[in-house]
Amino acid sequence: MKIGKLSPATGSNTPAKRLGRGIGSGLGKTSGKGHKGQWARSGGGVRPGFEGGQMPLIRRVPKRGFNNHFRKSYSIVNLSVLDTFEAGAVVDINVLAEKGLIKLVKDGIGLKVLGNGELKKALTVKANAFSAQAKAAIEKAGGTAEQI
Repeated sequence: MKIGKLSPATGSNTPAKRLGRGIGSGLGKTSGKGHKGQWARSGGGVRPGFEGGQMPLIRRVPKRGFNNHFRKSYSIVNLSVLDTFEAGAVVDINVLAEKGLIKLVKDGIGLKVLGNGELKKALTVKANAFSAQAKAAIEKAGGTAEQI
């Protein structure tokens, strides 16, 4: 392969339309813009969302809801997922993310453990939050629930 022999893939480059170059080109006279009107003028057209002066849909529909900037976002894991680890293991957010068991929340606070499922092994679980049911189940199985 030589640099002088390289060319784009077939069909990937299309030649530019040569507007206003005579009747034979198919794009002569009005250059594909039709006759008169807003779209035929230079700089013609309307902004996105303009509905010809009618009250636009975005303004007709009422506003709804809000975004709470103080919301705490957690990566959530259930006890059934923790039961896959060997007894005595230390489980934290990094270990779970490495194994692909959770997806890290972009601007998240950390890890929250919920009580869905059953835990039969003694584990040391380090998380930012625990549900009451999850904490009780971890301690019942002989493990520890460390809040960080």
